[in-house]
Amino acid sequence: MSKRTLIVAVVTVWALVVAGAVGVGVALLSDSGDDDAPGSGVKAGPSGTTKGPDGRVLEDFYDQEIAWTRCEQNECGTVDVPIDYQNPGDGSLQLAVERTRATGDRIGSLVVNPGGPGAPGTDTVTDAELYFADELRAAYDIVGFDPRGTGDSAPVDCLTDEALDAYVAADPDPDTPEEVEQSKENSVQFWTGCAARSGAVGGHVSTVEAARDMDVLRSALGEDTLDYFGFSYGTRLGATYAELFPDKVGRMALDGAVDPSLSARDGALSQAKGFETALRSYLQNCVDDGDCFLGDSVDAGLKTIKDLLASIDEKPLPTSDGEDRELTVGLAFYGLILPLYSEDNWSFLDQGLQQALDGDGSTLLVLADFYGSREKRTYTDNSLEAISVINCLDDPWSITADEVPAHFADFEKASPTFGDVFAWGLTACDGIPFTSTDEPDLQIDGSGAAPIVVLGTTRDPATPYEEAVAMADQLESGVLVSREGDGHTAYNKGNSCIDDAVHGYLIDGTVPEDGLTC
Repeated sequence: MSKRTLIVAVVTVWALVVAGAVGVGVALLSDSGDDDAPGSGVKAGPSGTTKGPDGRVLEDFYDQEIAWTRCEQNECGTVDVPIDYQNPGDGSLQLAVERTRATGDRIGSLVVNPGGPGAPGTDTVTDAELYFADELRAAYDIVGFDPRGTGDSAPVDCLTDEALDAYVAADPDPDTPEEVEQSKENSVQFWTGCAARSGAVGGHVSTVEAARDMDVLRSALGEDTLDYFGFSYGTRLGATYAELFPDKVGRMALDGAVDPSLSARDGALSQAKGFETALRSYLQNCVDDGDCFLGDSVDAGLKTIKDLLASIDEKPLPTSDGEDRELTVGLAFYGLILPLYSEDNWSFLDQGLQQALDGDGSTLLVLADFYGSREKRTYTDNSLEAISVINCLDDPWSITADEVPAHFADFEKASPTFGDVFAWGLTACDGIPFTSTDEPDLQIDGSGAAPIVVLGTTRDPATPYEEAVAMADQLESGVLVSREGDGHTAYNKGNSCIDDAVHGYLIDGTVPEDGLTC
């Protein structure tokens, strides 16, 4: 299967928080610079950082214009932002920005974010025809940016590629004393590496700071208000912007919304339940089609999958990837999780599970590598590292490995299949060496903002539907639009009712009916 085939099926990214028993994420993940250069996450020059003090005040950043240059079929540039908004004269970093011009009568600029946290937003513009319908691309310049600490915007760096390979391959549910000790060592190695390799930017990649960057970007684009379309974690980023700059909110749509009020633990429980629901929906479809290779009932299929993962934990499967890599249980987990993001990917999961049951881990390894943005022995972005740093700056709450078993019962109730893995994810922030200095306890209601359209899908695995309902309720101007169906996010998934509602608002300014169900 080609990478482009998977991109077509998985055009939006995730918000999963497990990997190496520490909490590296999904969404759509990099080597952030020279493997052998400590501090390489903080680079001088374009899309990097400069060290202060440079004497600038915040207004100086708002006065800039973007010098666009041609990059393949699109235009690319950079936007200078303070490393620390509390001390804007103490150095800056540059955000990588990319735009594709409106193909019809232009309304303005539509800033977009695909999620993560950690996914490079410029990729969304590179593949704009996969993310956005013709009508939207005709009306807007689609503008994507790599949020601070991600992609080419002063990317945080924590591990060498070799170390990241081992980290992702580790058992996400360590069930022996040796594996528990290894998970503790992995956590220490990860956070020690982040501090050594990321420099000053490591403590300044919070969602609040990224939202402030979006307002500087708005000004640099010459827009009086921000028109914005965010997916998955991008909904949290958009809601945060609405809280900080309500008078600057233009037309905003938030798809695959997260509940910004959830604690880290409650968020993990919600996501565990969401992926369990998605897996059961996949299995029900297999059973309904007849002669399901996993079993003649959903429960039988769940047992087959759990037994397969247990056997891989005991003995990793051989693969034909050309690097003599085996499919470990950690890689099998990510290979299983990725196709649940979209119903269009279920055929890939069929192939991967059928092969694995026959003793070949090749397809599940391809899926795991796609999840982690791994290609040709390297990582094409740093999202696996950035997701933990960003999430833990936003909410540093954590438990130690020794405290995990006390949480098993709640998580196994939420997800009999994945519960223990998500319980181990609660250790994600244990040992983080950074502390957020910019409104870490921001409460979000977006009071005073223009209408914000919030979209949720009833069987969304990564951002469960209940979270979209909660975000729409918490936002003073929130308008809920629901898609009945499977998969992550609602827009551009073949549901004309959803697409018409989004286009009606973003293009024509017509606010959809609150509570619309499609």
